[in-house]
Amino acid sequence: MKQYLPGTTVETELSRPDAADALLSPLFLTGGLTLSQVVQLTGLETHTIQNWVKRGFLSPPQHKKYSRRQFCRILIINMLKDALQLDKICKLLSYFNGSLSDESDDLIDDSYLYTCIVRLVGRLEGEAMPDTAELEQWCSDALDGYGEPCPGARTRVSRSMAVILTALMAARYRQEAESLLAELDAPAVLK
Repeated sequence: MKQYLPGTTVETELSRPDAADALLSPLFLTGGLTLSQVVQLTGLETHTIQNWVKRGFLSPPQHKKYSRRQFCRILIINMLKDALQLDKICKLLSYFNGSLSDESDDLIDDSYLYTCIVRLVGRLEGEAMPDTAELEQWCSDALDGYGEPCPGARTRVSRSMAVILTALMAARYRQEAESLLAELDAPAVLK
């Protein structure tokens, strides 16, 4: 089964701990991404991304270029939209990053958060969903090098990551259920 970097159309091997950095680092060597590049990498429509900016889900691009932080915010929203309603995604992101259109109040940089999430998704590949305590430990471990900007930030981010992973697993289970349902609709082959 093909594996895609969460929120993108880019095939990858999720078991690689550096899967996110392997994509992101070269993309931003010369600056930001244009809207057409973001569209190509995410599979989203142009108007969807522009609408997210207009609604304040992320800050506007500078000089028509999206930064790594902005791109990762788009990826996070995109990967969650199959499991959560957009207003709930925004509520979740606001829980640890305050005003979504203002990066100055963020408890964690979206690109760092995204790379942590991708590492955890890779860890989940081929495994059953861990219990709550184990999932919380995974999220805490993923933030090992995180510099807490204020007391309690690490806990907020870790709890949010647990919600994100649970939502991603829910979307995966929904897709599997739909696939199984499609098999039921297929004509049975009698032997």
